[in-house]
Amino acid sequence: MALNKVEICGLDTSKLPMMTQTRSRALLLQVKAGDEQARETFIRENLRLVLSVIQRFAGRGEQMDDLFQVGCIGLIKALDNFDLSHNVRFSTYAVPMIIGEVRRHLRDNNALRVSRSIRDTAYKALQARTVLTERLGREPTISEIAKEMDVTEEDVTFAMDAIQDPVSLFEPIYQDDGDAIYVMDQVRDDKNTDEQWLTRILVDGGMGKLTEREKRIIELRFFHGRTQIEVAEDIGISQAQVSRLEKSALRQMRKYV
Repeated sequence: MALNKVEICGLDTSKLPMMTQTRSRALLLQVKAGDEQARETFIRENLRLVLSVIQRFAGRGEQMDDLFQVGCIGLIKALDNFDLSHNVRFSTYAVPMIIGEVRRHLRDNNALRVSRSIRDTAYKALQARTVLTERLGREPTISEIAKEMDVTEEDVTFAMDAIQDPVSLFEPIYQDDGDAIYVMDQVRDDKNTDEQWLTRILVDGGMGKLTEREKRIIELRFFHGRTQIEVAEDIGISQAQVSRLEKSALRQMRKYV
């Protein structure tokens, strides 16, 4: 798909070259052999990969030029750490590293800053998780990570949550030739069905037709499970009055519902 002409960091993105798998492999061999010219060429011809990654972060209030430069840092780190003996494409290895670099930039420049001590705890927890995964042969629990670090489970949970980036419900998680699948398509609320939501709306509407005293009685009786005697004592009227007002309120709500 051709890119529209958009300039980022002085580059015309529509003219960024495409990197084929064959050329990527050939250049990588030269780069690992110490060829600086091949290194520069490889980085330049993978700028389209950086561009495709940073487009996921558009609309977050950051200049695309800044994100592009950060993404290039991730690309260079990926190139420096890439191992040709691993039978994977460079792009497969590089994309997570570019994303990680951009996320670190966004996190460190976020107006809602996470304290350094919490970030340190989170990074140590990530390191501990990696060590335990190799040791146990499975994903460790929060309890096991906390024990490894000699801190409380609450500290680990809080720190890990603090460094997580917010995810939009409308962020696409998969797209093929058909329609995209968004995060919201994978989220389900088992507690609140459509029927329950409708019932709640109707009940709220019916409650709006009651007097303050009637509303209080209905809330205590049906939302807090109080007996008529308890409600009478709470409000300061007789049980007979509570019974009469309750019946009147229910009749009003039935008319609305």
